[in-house]
This record gives sequence, C-alpha cells and structure tokens, in this order.
Amino acid sequence: MIHNGNLTNTRDLEKQLFNVDKRHTNSSSDTEMLLNVFATELQEQINNQELEPDIIFDAVKSLHKRIQGSYASIALISGHGLLAFRDPFGIRPLVIGKRLSLTTKKEEWMVASESLVLENNDYQVVRDVDPGEAVFINLNGDFFSKQCSENPILCPCAFEYVYLARPDSIMNGISVYKARLKMGDYLSQTIKETINSGDVDVVMPIPDSSRPAAMQVARQLGIEYREGFFKNRYVGRTFIMPGQQKRKKSVRQKLNAMSAEFKNKNVLIVDDSIVRGTTSKQIVQMAKDAGANKVFFTSAAPPVRFPHVYGINMPNRDELIAHDRTISEIADQLEIDNLVYQSVENLQKSIISDSPIEDLEMSCFTGSYVTGTVNQEYLNWVENEYKS
Repeated sequence: MIHNGNLTNTRDLEKQLFNVDKRHTNSSSDTEMLLNVFATELQEQINNQELEPDIIFDAVKSLHKRIQGSYASIALISGHGLLAFRDPFGIRPLVIGKRLSLTTKKEEWMVASESLVLENNDYQVVRDVDPGEAVFINLNGDFFSKQCSENPILCPCAFEYVYLARPDSIMNGISVYKARLKMGDYLSQTIKETINSGDVDVVMPIPDSSRPAAMQVARQLGIEYREGFFKNRYVGRTFIMPGQQKRKKSVRQKLNAMSAEFKNKNVLIVDDSIVRGTTSKQIVQMAKDAGANKVFFTSAAPPVRFPHVYGINMPNRDELIAHDRTISEIADQLEIDNLVYQSVENLQKSIISDSPIEDLEMSCFTGSYVTGTVNQEYLNWVENEYKS
C-alpha cells in the first residue's frame, strides 16, 4: 500500500491496533497503520468467502469510519488486483486512466496523483476518484467502483494548486496552469492598490511554480516581464527539507541571480507562497547583491499562518513567518520595500470559480480544518512531536 496524505488520529489507532485488532506494527508510520486497519477490516469481511469487489468495498467503508485525516491510497492485493481509495473529503488527489493494450487488446488501468503521469504513459484520463470512493481492478482488467462514505464532500487541498502539483496537471477537473494564471490576475489587482506600478521596472518570478502568476501580473500591470533567477535542477524543494540550516544552505545552491537583470532596477518579485520565509529572505538578499535598487515581494497565496496537518511538512507554527505577525512585520523580517499577499477569497476564486467545487482545504491560511477533528490539543501534540 502507498499513501499520499496524513492521518490525524494515529494516537487512537495505535492503541486500537494493539489492544483490539491484536496487530503488531513495526514503526510509527501512519501508512503502516492505514495498511493494518484495512487488513483487519478485510479479514472481518471475508468470513471464508471468495474475495469479491463488494467485500473489498465493505472493508474500505469500515476503514473510513476508523480513519481520520487525508489519504489517497493505492494497494496491490496479491493474486486479486489493484485497489485505490480516497478520503471522504478528497483532500489529496487521485486520478484514473486507461489504455488499450497493444499485445492483449484488453483495457489496462492506471491510478496516480496527477493526470500528467497518465498522459506520459499513453493512458487516457478517465476521471478522478471521488471523495470516499473506492475502485478495484481485478487481474482480468475488470473495473469496479463504489462510494464507500456516507457523507462525502469534495474539498481538495489548495496548496496542490499553489505549489505542489505540476502546472500541466488537471486535478478534480481543474487545470493547475489556468488556476495559477488566475492567481496572477487577482494578485495584480491587490498590487495596484498597494504599490505604485510606476515605481516598478520589471516583474520577475521565482522559478518554476510562480511563473504563470508572474506572467499575468506583468501583463495586467503593463510592466516588463523578465527572468532574473535561474534554477539548479539538482536541488529539491527547500521548504519541505528537514532542519532550518539545511534549508538555508539549499536556497543558494538552488537559485542564482543574474546581475544584468537586477542592476539599478526596482524589481517586483512574484513567488507562489511564503512559508517559513527562509527562501524568501535569501532571495531578497540575492536580488540586492545583484544590484537591485528596490525589491518588492508578492505572494500568489495568502499568508501561511497555521500548521498544515494533511500531508505537507508545515507542523510548527513557530517556524511560519506569518504566524502572529502583521504583513508589515513580515516585510521587516524579510527586509523588503513592500510586501503584497493574495487574499484568501481571491485564491479560492482563482482555483474553483469555473468548477462545481464549492470549497477548498485552506487550513494553513485560515486555521479552519475541514475534517472537523483537528483541535488545539492535537496541534500542540504535533508540534511537540516535531520538535522532539
């Protein structure tokens, strides 16, 4: 079994698995807990019967009642087939694709987090796995699906569209690229209210995820778009790296500022988001070192003020630069001339305005956790676990 997301009731599950299910786990991994809960529920349903799809779906239905948090999961059941299921809020993405086998002439299926994975392997995107739904594909390629949650609500994670997903992906029927273009359109409106565009010489993105938003900002403001930062392809994403010192060191390794694009210019930098501020502060300093007169900084996402507990490494409020700070205080911390954030309302409109989706998981911006089971005691526990 593989699992994208994060379970939020692991303390209770650990006790249940030991005391009730009589199962031994080898680690504190929530994926191992998820696997053992599913195995227990499947064993309860079988009762000396053949392993039919309905039995598997009943096991997933029971799993939903025991598990809290986010989980898009795929499992291989030896000798039977492939199972995929998604939590009742659809927080993390899961997409189904199919193609016709050139050898057997039968349908072949693939399930992945992003549509581009399917397309790159010559699979046709069929649809997303619905929140709370389970799909099962047996060894003959027969496809089965069933809604296994009593009250499913599609509420996908906004941060997928802001940063995590590839721009050429479509998730939950929404183009990531188009959503990021709209983020730039809405952000430019706020910039107009905050910064005199006549004071800005060029608009620059932080590559790569902020590029669509930056292009739209430049277009809407009528300011020249330039690329001044260049990315080292061999360094990973810095905000999710463990340890502040490692993140600081990696920023300089990841980006290089070309002085010809900065010298004697007032630069408006567009980034997809500001999480800890480690990357942003060093980027600002790099721009100044490259000769920029003034540095204005903008974020296509709202201030990240609260922990993200559904699968992104942002558990500690003290590390979030926006936590308990005003925007002017954040600007002082980053040592920039002006700072503009996207509003929560405009981010939401950027992503879901042309879709049937009514809400997004935006807890890191709002402090409102969609599963309804995350409270202050849990957040304190997560922080203590993270620090230790």
